[in-house]
Amino acid sequence: MVKVVKFGGSSLANAEQFKKVASIIKAEESRRYVVPSAPGKRFPDDTKVTDMLYKCYDLAAKGKDFTDSFDAIKQRYYEIINELSLSLSLEKEFEIIKACFIGKAGRDYAASRGEYLNGIILANFLGYEFIDAADVIFFTESGSFDPVKTGEILKARLENVERAVIPGFYGSMPNDTIKTFSRGGSDITGSIVASAVNADLYENWTDVSGFLIADPRIIDNPEPITVITYKELRELSYMGAGVLHEDAIFPVRKAGIPINIKNTNAPDDPGTMIVESTSQKPRFTITGIAGKTGFSVINIEKDMMNSEIGFGRKVLEVLEKNGICFEHMPSGIDTMSIIVHQAEFEKKEQEILAGIHRNVNPDVIDIETDLALIAVVGRGMKSTRGTAGRIFSALAHAHINVKMIDQGSSELNIIIGVDESDFAAATKCIYDIFVTFQL
Repeated sequence: MVKVVKFGGSSLANAEQFKKVASIIKAEESRRYVVPSAPGKRFPDDTKVTDMLYKCYDLAAKGKDFTDSFDAIKQRYYEIINELSLSLSLEKEFEIIKACFIGKAGRDYAASRGEYLNGIILANFLGYEFIDAADVIFFTESGSFDPVKTGEILKARLENVERAVIPGFYGSMPNDTIKTFSRGGSDITGSIVASAVNADLYENWTDVSGFLIADPRIIDNPEPITVITYKELRELSYMGAGVLHEDAIFPVRKAGIPINIKNTNAPDDPGTMIVESTSQKPRFTITGIAGKTGFSVINIEKDMMNSEIGFGRKVLEVLEKNGICFEHMPSGIDTMSIIVHQAEFEKKEQEILAGIHRNVNPDVIDIETDLALIAVVGRGMKSTRGTAGRIFSALAHAHINVKMIDQGSSELNIIIGVDESDFAAATKCIYDIFVTFQL
């Protein structure tokens, strides 16, 4: 059995956490390939090393003195090295990094050094081979991930390597400069490595014991999710459930490799298993609830809209020209509603409204703001009658007005729009009807 294990920043924030990580890795022979993040926060008011690197580089790029900022970064790493009693010096690495900062190597390069240095330390501590991600993870000239080149080279590089540490978060461009994924991108690297070695399991270790059915900032001690499908996770991640970087799903999903979200500080907890499909019946009708605030709705009315060929295309063409994505588009015979991110829409509001008037000559255009979207997701909903009725009955009982309803043909999720002021209350009453009252 082969496992790829990724450890987040909180799991590698200090020497004590390094020891926990080493204990976890050595507990199973199958944990052969390790993907580390940069050191995270050691305590609530602490600063992540990635943020320290960004700040330090910005000073250097502006020609300002960055000595104190750079020394603080060095201190973080040497504190870990000394407390682990390692005979390891990073002075040559720091000299190179300093010179590259002065030479303005770029913010991506600066940020990537957090994972790079942590990878060197972890490989030394474990006795594993260190492989620089820049040698095996590749991006195209346009800056997008290159799965073909990466797959070929990474697979060949690891074919005869029994155990290795590959830093997360970054790779290289065709011109050999460093390129990073978006923040949290070490999750993606772990997924890429798991796919390349055809792993049996990808373990993603963090500071929580998997996914929860709802946001713990809204629901006190929400129930955990033990098993979730890729499709369900995609829906929840898109709507704000943030334990795992949503782009980390695709490489392993394509390869059919399950992901296990685990807690470094509670390694015996089962965590959440993410799978392609499962015969296991969910504990509750719903798998999870997630939501976001900050949406606007463009309501368009026009008599006989349904018989006007190309009406929807002409409206969406206006959004496209103004660089605006839409989230949902519920419609009726003579009405169409387009839900967009409020912050983006406000910048181009009048241009968009004028464009819609020019393109389709509507009878009325109305705008609603401060909308929240809540996704109720679950594979169990498909085989359970009355799910939507129970949701809307619970919301009505709580005196919450539903402004929008959108349900996909897969019956995997229902999207509900409510006023932002009702967001927390709506989430709570949906959780109660499907979870609290079923316990």
